[in-house]
Amino acid sequence: MDKIVRTFDYKKLLRILEDTEDRYVYEKVNLIPKEEDLLEKLKSYVNYNTMTRKSVLGIDIYKYSSYEQFEQTLVPFLFKILFVETIEMCFRNHAFFFQKYTKSEIEEHYISTGDGGFVIFDTPLHSLIFACNFAIVLRTYNSFHFYPKLRKIIGGASLRYAITYDTLYYFDTSHYGRAIINNARILSKDNLNRCIIDQNVYDWFTLNIDGLENLQVLTIDEMANIYDLQGTYDYEILKDSPDAIFGKEVSRDSGIINSDVLKIGEIRSKESTLSVYNIHLQVATKVERTSIKRMITISLGNLNTSHLL
Repeated sequence: MDKIVRTFDYKKLLRILEDTEDRYVYEKVNLIPKEEDLLEKLKSYVNYNTMTRKSVLGIDIYKYSSYEQFEQTLVPFLFKILFVETIEMCFRNHAFFFQKYTKSEIEEHYISTGDGGFVIFDTPLHSLIFACNFAIVLRTYNSFHFYPKLRKIIGGASLRYAITYDTLYYFDTSHYGRAIINNARILSKDNLNRCIIDQNVYDWFTLNIDGLENLQVLTIDEMANIYDLQGTYDYEILKDSPDAIFGKEVSRDSGIINSDVLKIGEIRSKESTLSVYNIHLQVATKVERTSIKRMITISLGNLNTSHLL
């Protein structure tokens, strides 16, 4: 991940600063300096126009603070269990799409907030597939199929999701950028457990598959030929590891059986606005963690289009 996300080095930035001005300036009269030389060097180093665009999936356990004190202490542990299980499912059921990642890489670049966090991927498609699998794992937990005793102790959980696609960079062991900032803004304003995307995610799917609504009628061959995947992904993987959501033929019995996208409006924060959409997917897939195979149908998000607070 570090190789493909723009990295800013603290020492290099500090060297630019120290080569251009003194650290401390004390004069009898305070003067505002001319900053053009430093500005030019910083712009050249940052080179914002070439900064990487990445997709960020934000996941948040709804009403974390409403849990009783004992159960609340176990919620971060619960989220980690769900998160690790989701990674396992993605690599087992979507080997083609996740061939550019490693399990440890996803975990290492996960930004935890305790009751949720942010996951970084190359494209909005990766974020959406991961979110679908997280919703499947959550359903198996809520329905007492995944650590049922822990489920009885902590209780059920509800999640809200947000997917953004924007600039991202790496500095001093952490990721920063508009993709994370906008994602956090969306999650903080949603109180209806939805899956909300920004305009850039909406545009990405419109450009690549003619819109999110087409997810229910596209085969794995069509999805594998998305522009961002062409030329660098190994298609031979699909011969031995078929995808669990996208099949060789369109089916109404499994995979994405329903896909809706609805415009909510705009989030206003300070001087900026962010256009957002509400998506709702129904996904049917087999869960095979024991000798018993079970078909589970889940909904990612819901159809409530009320404005964000």
